[in-house]
Amino acid sequence: MLPAELEKIKTPKELVEYALSEYESPLIGYACGILRDFDRARDVVQDTFIRLYQQDIEKVKGGLKNWLYTVCRNRALDILRKEKRMIVLEESAFSQQISEDANPSESIEKKEKAAQLMGLVSRLKPNQREVIELKFQKGMSYQQISEKTGLTSSNVGFILHHAMKQLRDMIPRTMEGQ
Repeated sequence: MLPAELEKIKTPKELVEYALSEYESPLIGYACGILRDFDRARDVVQDTFIRLYQQDIEKVKGGLKNWLYTVCRNRALDILRKEKRMIVLEESAFSQQISEDANPSESIEKKEKAAQLMGLVSRLKPNQREVIELKFQKGMSYQQISEKTGLTSSNVGFILHHAMKQLRDMIPRTMEGQ
């Protein structure tokens, strides 16, 4: 059942105005998380609303939120592919952990291996990097990742499985077993 506000909407302009008021800020935050750039995220969201204006109202009204997040996500990933940019994962995720190493050389070695691993992660496809970041850096469940990305939970698991397999295949022999 549609919210009463959505049921009253009859024109593309009304639909876009409603969507802007409800979803603009969350979509910008979502796109910014993918692109790591506020201005590009705003451009992606603007493009998402332009595309919404061009849609058949009755086809998107029932699943408006999912439609918006899916289009926004796909547009952001398109931009990453076009620009061939890598998302640099924040080093702070590693530096906030308290070291249990007995000596500084072990600590340095672990940091170097973490940096190597992050370099390998940056070579994955954008959707694989996103799923890995949401799962391992943000600690999200498959269901939460599914809701955030618009993918099904089983698709999230599939992407994560293949990303982890690719990472295992890319890990140099010097890093294995340590």
